[in-house]
Amino acid sequence: MKKSIIFYSLCVTIVFSIGCGSVKQQKDAPKISSEEKEAFNQTEGDTIRIASNKTEYEIIIIEPGFNVWLQSIARPEGYYSQTFLENRNLIMVNNWNQRVIQPLRHNPNLYEMQIDYRQGIDYGYEVNYKLYNYFIYFQRKYRQRLGPFMPRI
Repeated sequence: MKKSIIFYSLCVTIVFSIGCGSVKQQKDAPKISSEEKEAFNQTEGDTIRIASNKTEYEIIIIEPGFNVWLQSIARPEGYYSQTFLENRNLIMVNNWNQRVIQPLRHNPNLYEMQIDYRQGIDYGYEVNYKLYNYFIYFQRKYRQRLGPFMPRI
């Protein structure tokens, strides 16, 4: 009987040790360059208008530093395909909108308004490109995740 109790205790200790040791540390937030930090620390407002005359769709982004970041840090236009941008934007818009409707769970100062972005509508490359890059900028600046992937440049 003593042997089985000792054996049982030993097994529990081993399982507990393995269980605690196998918890993986989350990867650190993406590395932020000094140039990117400079864009994030700007205090003067940038206003970016994203529009498509074809669909009469418009987004206005008032975010200090975003225009500088878009021009100097973001991948250039043409780097991503429109299909890639549409797929990522759909995921991030859905997560964004979920956070807007949960102000007690997510910071209402970050998630103020819902975005009306619908699958199947061709918003054009420019709208998708700038919206995608705003989401990357937003996630990196405020250390948020709007999808299952790390926001990278």
